[in-house]
Amino acid sequence: MTDRPDTPLLDRVNRPADLKNFSDAELVKLSHELRAETISAVSETGGHLGAGLGVVELTVAIHSVFDTPKDKLIWDVSHQCYPHKILTERRDRIRTLRMKDGLSGFTKRSESPYDPFGAAHSSTSISAALGFSVARDLGGNVPEGLGDAIAVIGDGSMSAGMAYEAMNNARDAGNRLVVILNDNDMSIAPPVGGLSAYLARLVSSREFLGLRDLARKLARKLPRPLHNAARKTDEFARGMAMGGTLFEELGFYYVGPIDGHNLDQLIPVLENVRDAAQGPCLVHVVTQKGKGYAPAEAAADKYHGVQKFDVITGTQDKAPPGPPSYTNVFAQALIAEAQRDPAVCAITAAMPSGTGLDKFQAAFPDRIFDVGIAEQHAVTFAAGLAAQGMRPFCAIYSTFLQRAYDQVVHDVAIQNLPVRFAIDRAGLVGADGSTHAGSFDVTYLATLPNMVVMAAADEAELVHMVHTCAVHDSGPIAVRYPRGNGTGIALPQKPQALEIGKGRIVREGRQVAILSLGTRLEEAMKAADALEAKGLSTTVADLRFAKPLDEALIRKLLTTHDVAVTIEEGAVGGLGAHVLTLASDLGLIDNGLKLRTLRLPDLFQDQDKPEKQYAMARLDADAIIDTVLTALRHNSVGAGARA
Repeated sequence: MTDRPDTPLLDRVNRPADLKNFSDAELVKLSHELRAETISAVSETGGHLGAGLGVVELTVAIHSVFDTPKDKLIWDVSHQCYPHKILTERRDRIRTLRMKDGLSGFTKRSESPYDPFGAAHSSTSISAALGFSVARDLGGNVPEGLGDAIAVIGDGSMSAGMAYEAMNNARDAGNRLVVILNDNDMSIAPPVGGLSAYLARLVSSREFLGLRDLARKLARKLPRPLHNAARKTDEFARGMAMGGTLFEELGFYYVGPIDGHNLDQLIPVLENVRDAAQGPCLVHVVTQKGKGYAPAEAAADKYHGVQKFDVITGTQDKAPPGPPSYTNVFAQALIAEAQRDPAVCAITAAMPSGTGLDKFQAAFPDRIFDVGIAEQHAVTFAAGLAAQGMRPFCAIYSTFLQRAYDQVVHDVAIQNLPVRFAIDRAGLVGADGSTHAGSFDVTYLATLPNMVVMAAADEAELVHMVHTCAVHDSGPIAVRYPRGNGTGIALPQKPQALEIGKGRIVREGRQVAILSLGTRLEEAMKAADALEAKGLSTTVADLRFAKPLDEALIRKLLTTHDVAVTIEEGAVGGLGAHVLTLASDLGLIDNGLKLRTLRLPDLFQDQDKPEKQYAMARLDADAIIDTVLTALRHNSVGAGARA
């Protein structure tokens, strides 16, 4: 789409301070323009659309009432931050969202002073805002100054315990902390648990609103000596209507619910909260995800994450047909295991579609458990299931499993419980950048006693590995696989249980050995072809297991080749480190073997296309070739490697 929306009011906004020059009526019109600009921009870039559309009015209200960046606006997860970026001196770059050298799809401290805290995982905003508030009182120093802290958190994010841990300590912030609960009744998946139901009842309670008004009228008639007691009448009304409010018990002064798309409600309430002596405050705002864009409102996921799309029809660009995604292959393989074994069950942490478990849910609704944004609970819950003879598969993105590392160690590995970890989004992930990259799982899992760690080289291997997980009852086991499509290899009709800790030789050679873990195998094969053309006979091994290592295979390769290269889609401390340690322990590098390790660089890589990210990381065929030739001090070092 090349047509841009007409935005005369938005064109006058260079920074949030400009909003203070608009009338209330103009702010309403500006909100419509901001929504149109957001839709137009995301139609060209793809990204997270629905969440941003739901907070357009809220974004305008916050920036018009508070003094950002002195006041610190912290967006939880920050899927909803595109309208915020447009208003905060980044409109000229908004059509570079999620692209190389463009704007991040999330808030990012290095990008703008209006992003005081970076986010991409959920439930961090209240903790961070509390830190900002206390720092203000302690005399902290930042160039923009220290004002109030405003945390915006969705109802889906409130399922994570960290949010309540922060609220439990919020009294320390006094009235300098404002939490805005963005209740859109929809995280990526339907909100899970009692909180969402509680909020829905709260919103719909006429009795609550009536009692509140009655209490206020009563308070105005009380004599001055009873003034302090009168301040409790509002809380009393809420207690009568709701049986006491959770937020008040945690020390917050609750305000709401209010219509998050009505600036006539939002602005006065936020002004009152800003100026209130009482606090910390929680403002309960009810919004609609995808608001104002009919295709998003009509979609089941409210256009949470979209490809480029046609603004008029809402039709998203489709990738050309190709091999199935690893996620779908996992889902179908798990369904097949569940058909064979009634003990197989699945757990997801608010990501049923992202992990493919929505398909499993359709087939086995009684054997899938969506625990909400609660990865710690998910892992320990799976441990409990495993302890009682079930065969649980805990399907969690690599980057989200980091949140449950203590539980993986303490509740699973130490007790040697057979929890199966299906780790999606392993390796680099493209447009979502460093916050969603699965860089560390091999490192943090392979160091644990009792743990088995596998990585699928292709989709056929993934099918075998899912089956291997299903029949592995002697302890915890993990299989990692990337985002995106497979290689197109035929899927096995009958999966085989792999021998634990045994790799495979994919190609036989004599001089060079490439030891691959995961989907870098395709690049390893390309490199082998190029090395053969240079007269270097090359072996390619798919190790399959990062733990336990195939010691016999590694010993053979390291003692029969002149140079060996490991390659993996993970950070330092993974396969390469374990192979080096083994080689050192066994004295395999004492006789002049040239051993090199290729892994992700020691930095957080920004967003780009995955293939370009891997090229930058030096994890492609060209890098393997250069590494081998350099190790051999070959005459053609750097010459023709990229031919």
